[in-house]
Amino acid sequence: MTDQPPDRILRLNAVLDRTGLSRATLYRKIQDGTFPKQVRIATRCAGWRESAIKEWMYNPMYYRVGDEASDRPIQRAGEANRSA
Repeated sequence: MTDQPPDRILRLNAVLDRTGLSRATLYRKIQDGTFPKQVRIATRCAGWRESAIKEWMYNPMYYRVGDEASDRPIQRAGEANRSA
């Protein structure tokens, strides 16, 4: 049983700082399927999973949206292993 910390959600400015992309380029890449999709956190609030951004940064040239971490439901701190 591995105890991994919950995935952090990064907001737009943090993602732009980490990736070095412009806002327009980031949204174009999302539309093209070459950048992780956003995760909705509230009605007018969205962000990106830190693990998905790290995965993209590992190999941005060949990244394709698929069955990655962004498809999992969000798990908040303190909610780990409640279903067990």
